Amino acid sequence: MLRELSVQNLATIEDVQIELEDGFCVWSGETGAGKSLLLSALGLVLGGKASAELVRAGKPEARAGAVFEIESPTLRVELEEILGNALDDGTLIINRRVSAQGRSAAQVNGMPVTIATLQKLAERLIDLHGQFENRALVDPDRQRGLLDAFGGLEELHLTYSEARAKHDGLRRSRQALIDATQARQRERSLLEFERDELAAADPKAGEHEELVQESHILANAEALRTAAVDGHRLLYEADRSAQEILCRVARSLEPLAKDVPELADAAACLERLADETREIAYTLRDLGKDWDDDPERLEDVETRLALYRKLSNHFHCKPDELAALRAEVEAKLAAIDRAETDLKEFDKPLGEAWSTLKRAAAALSEGRRKTAKDFGKAIQARLKCLGMDRAKLSVDVESRDLGDDPTVASPPESGADRVEMIFLANPGEVPQPLRKIASGGELSRVTLAAKAVLAAVDSVPTLVFDEIDTGVGGRLGSALGKTLADLARHHQVVCVTHLPQMASYARKQWVIRKQVDRGRTRTTIAPLAETERVAELAAMLRGDSAVESTRREAREMLREAREAVGVS
Repeated sequence: MLRELSVQNLATIEDVQIELEDGFCVWSGETGAGKSLLLSALGLVLGGKASAELVRAGKPEARAGAVFEIESPTLRVELEEILGNALDDGTLIINRRVSAQGRSAAQVNGMPVTIATLQKLAERLIDLHGQFENRALVDPDRQRGLLDAFGGLEELHLTYSEARAKHDGLRRSRQALIDATQARQRERSLLEFERDELAAADPKAGEHEELVQESHILANAEALRTAAVDGHRLLYEADRSAQEILCRVARSLEPLAKDVPELADAAACLERLADETREIAYTLRDLGKDWDDDPERLEDVETRLALYRKLSNHFHCKPDELAALRAEVEAKLAAIDRAETDLKEFDKPLGEAWSTLKRAAAALSEGRRKTAKDFGKAIQARLKCLGMDRAKLSVDVESRDLGDDPTVASPPESGADRVEMIFLANPGEVPQPLRKIASGGELSRVTLAAKAVLAAVDSVPTLVFDEIDTGVGGRLGSALGKTLADLARHHQVVCVTHLPQMASYARKQWVIRKQVDRGRTRTTIAPLAETERVAELAAMLRGDSAVESTRREAREMLREAREAVGVS
C-alpha cells in the first residue's frame, strides 16, 4: 500500500507530506485548491511526464517521493524481478526530481532507475482512475486478464501457454531451416555447375606441382640428356676424368702422409670425393637414359596445366587449391540435402504440437465463454447500486479459428480470444464496446462497479480515483461511497471528491487548502480529526453558510455511513 507521499516545490506546493492509511482515504477541498497537483506528484512517482513548468518559481527543482509498504509475497517477488534487487524490509521508496530546466531523475531505494522501470513498478503498485483515465479497464487485453482472474482460469491459461511455447519453438526451428535452405537453394544451380566442372577436371592435391616439374623436364629433354651424358663422361669415362685426377692426387699423397698428418687427411678426403664423383657420374648416366623426347606426353601435360590455369582463374584461387574447393562445393550441396531431410522430420511433431495447442486454446475459450456471462451479470448488478438501474453490460468472447495449418505463427500469448465489454447505458440506445463510451461519468461508474466485482482478484494494492463523482448527485454519492468502502476491504482506496455523501464513507479524510503567505500562494493538505471532519463535511454541504443544523446533518451522515459499512 501507499504509506507516504511527499512533495516539495511543485507549483503552489512548497512542502507537503501525507501519511496515508489503509482502507478508504478521501482528499477533499475547494476547486482549485491543488488536488490535481498532488495527483501530478503521484504521477511523477509513477513515471509520468516531467516538465519544467511543474517547478515552483524561483526553486532549482521539484521533488516527489512515495513510500510503499509491500505486504504480498507475490507482489514482492514481481517488484524484485523488475528491480533486480531484494526488498529486504518489504519497503519500496521512490523519489523523482525535476529540475527547473525540465531534466528529471529517479531513484528507488537509493538506486538510480530509468523512467521505464518506474512505469513497470507503477503497473503493479497503483491503478489511477480519472474521469477520462480509465485506460486499464477499457483495454480489451486488460478485460481478458480480469475475466481470467474472475473465472479462476489460470490453470487453463498455463496449459495453453505451455502448448503454445512448444509449438512456437518447433515452428521457429523449422522456419530457420526453411530460411537457410531457401538461401542455399539459390546457390544450388551454381554449386552444381561448379561441382560438375570440377568433377570433370578431377583435380588432385599436389598434381599441379608435379605437372609443372614434368613439363619442364619434357620441354628440355635434349638439353638435360646432353648435360647428363657430358657430365658422366667428364666425371668418370673421359681420359683425365675428374674421378681419375682425384684418385691420382690421393695416391701421390699417401707416401708422404706418414710424416705429415695433414696430408693423410687430405688424401682420405680426396679418395672420398673420388668415390662420390663416381656415384654422381653413374646417376647422371641413368638420368640421361630416362630423358627421352616425348612430344605426345608433353602435349598432354601442357593441356592439363592449361586446364588448371583456366579453373584457377575461374574460381579465383591457386591451382593447388582446386581439389579442396571441389570438396567444399560437395559439402555445401550435401548440407542442402540434409536440411531438406531435417525439414521433413519436423512435420509429425509440429502437427502434434499444433493439435495440442488447438485443444488447449479451445478449452481456454470455453472457460472464458462460461465465465463471461457471470462476469457481466456481476458488474451489471453493481451498476444498479450506482444509479444505473437500466444499464446493461455483457462480456463478449470472440474466438479466432486457428485453422489446420501447423506451420502458421502461434496465436498470441493471451490465447485465441478477443474479449470485449459491451455496454448499454439506456434502453433504446445501441450497445457498444465499453472503450467507446463517450460519457466520463458513466465510464467512471462502470469502472467502479467492475473494480468492486474484481476486488478479490485484482492484485494491484492501491486504487486512486480522481473525481469519480463528476456529474453525480448527493443520493448517488452515498452509493458511490459505500461501493468504494466495500472495495477498500480488499485494496487501499484513495479518492478525490467534492461530494460529502461520498466522503462520509471514508475511514480517513484529508482537506486540501490554498492560502497566501507573504505574497505567495501555497497549497497544504492536513488530516482531519473527528470534529474537524464534521466541519469539513458541513462546508462541503453548504459552503461558508454552514450552520449548526448543517453540522448536525454532517454528523448524521457520518453515523449512517459507518453503520452502512459496519464501522462503529
